[in-house]
Amino acid sequence: MTTVTRQEVLGLYRSILRLARKWQAASGQIEDTLKEQQYILNEARTLFQKNRNLTDPDLIKQCVDECTARMEIGLHYRIPYPRPIHLPPMGLTPLRGRGLRTQEKLRKLSKPVYLKSHDEVS
Repeated sequence: MTTVTRQEVLGLYRSILRLARKWQAASGQIEDTLKEQQYILNEARTLFQKNRNLTDPDLIKQCVDECTARMEIGLHYRIPYPRPIHLPPMGLTPLRGRGLRTQEKLRKLSKPVYLKSHDEVS
């Protein structure tokens, strides 16, 4: 990891910690706020620990983009949890190739950037 990339990743981690410290739940209840703050911290720790040994610049860039997107979406919608996507079953494949493998491949390709690591962790 280059120095610039390392500084960028550490800065991103610090901004997540700041976000968690200042987070207020949309309901305004203290219990919900504490639960959501703890979720943000646990999710950040888990994903940063999992990706600690990445050396490929493209993979690092993809993880940074995912993290940035999740932060922006969380701030916009005021929920720290990833927004689910709703795809109809067998809705992505053409009529000719409606096989299960094709469907799974297309679902994986159509997954938004902010959900790339969500299924791997949970």
